[in-house]
Amino acid sequence: MLDLAIILPTLNERGNLAPLVARIEAALGAGIGWEVIIVDDDSRDGTADEARALALADPRVRVIQRIGRRGLASAAIEGFCATAAPFVAVMDADHQHDPALLPAMLAAVKASEADIAVATRFAEGASMDDWAAPERERLSALANRLARRLTGVELSDPMSGYFLLPAATARALVPRLSGIGFKILLDLLATADTPLRVKEFPLQFAARREGESKLDRAVVFDFLAGLYDKTLGRVVPTRFALFGTVGALGVIVHFAVLTVLLFVFGEGFALAQTAAVLVAMSFNFWLNNWLTYRDKRLKGWSALMRGWLGFCATCAVGALANVGIATLLEDKGVLWALAALAGIVVGSVWNYALSSRFVWGRF
Repeated sequence: MLDLAIILPTLNERGNLAPLVARIEAALGAGIGWEVIIVDDDSRDGTADEARALALADPRVRVIQRIGRRGLASAAIEGFCATAAPFVAVMDADHQHDPALLPAMLAAVKASEADIAVATRFAEGASMDDWAAPERERLSALANRLARRLTGVELSDPMSGYFLLPAATARALVPRLSGIGFKILLDLLATADTPLRVKEFPLQFAARREGESKLDRAVVFDFLAGLYDKTLGRVVPTRFALFGTVGALGVIVHFAVLTVLLFVFGEGFALAQTAAVLVAMSFNFWLNNWLTYRDKRLKGWSALMRGWLGFCATCAVGALANVGIATLLEDKGVLWALAALAGIVVGSVWNYALSSRFVWGRF
């Protein structure tokens, strides 16, 4: 009888899969009916092919290969909806999460001791000695304090990526989850109408077995995006808000370049405004690629150059409107700063719509 589905979101984890499935089998034994659902974001190293090879040898292993979709949170959501198991667990595929905790976590939720069982890095008895990333620990501690304020749940590690809950609970929350970034547990806790009862299990957080971490400094931006989505996301779409945040930084760059060209080099307004638009547009492309569209991030010089050219091309009409309107207003006697700002506003919506569609895909 199927009891538990273990969802493994993966990106370039080929060498970690077989050893992890063996560890899961050893942990759960024959007394618990289980399946592993590998949700792979079209890894370049053949992770999905390796998962299919494992599935041929063991029907308890299943694979979902996602094309054009990325992100741990959305992968977990697809896993929730793809199983008939009454309980679901989410864990990393890199061996930092110990499968030996699964039986106790399952037993606690089955016995209604908690609505959700969470493996935590910060509870008494937990350890991160093998992690050797003190700066990441400090960021996690700060994020956890903010997350507790948002969710109203007293939990030592609301940013944990290793947890277990009833599948029905997860699927009931799915329509209201943001599915952004990496922090699916935070999303679940913040979305629940009443605080979920939590039982913590101390985790011996291990070193990654093989490969490189998928997290980078932009994960902080993911966390902020999640907080925004849960507070203001119903008013302004989160992706557009992130694009707008980058655009606001681009405005600073725009005015800096414009000011230097006007007052240091003495250039005419039309030329200065054109140069400022090009510099700000290049800056916005780089920052949007790193942050706003990090789940579709373009990598490699060839992809980046094509993306930059595509971004400039799709924003060309917005840029022309920007320069034209700003120049017209300045000629009519409008203060140069206000004229420039008006041009920026006119071009921004167009830039977002077309770049989202033609540079980073449909959203």
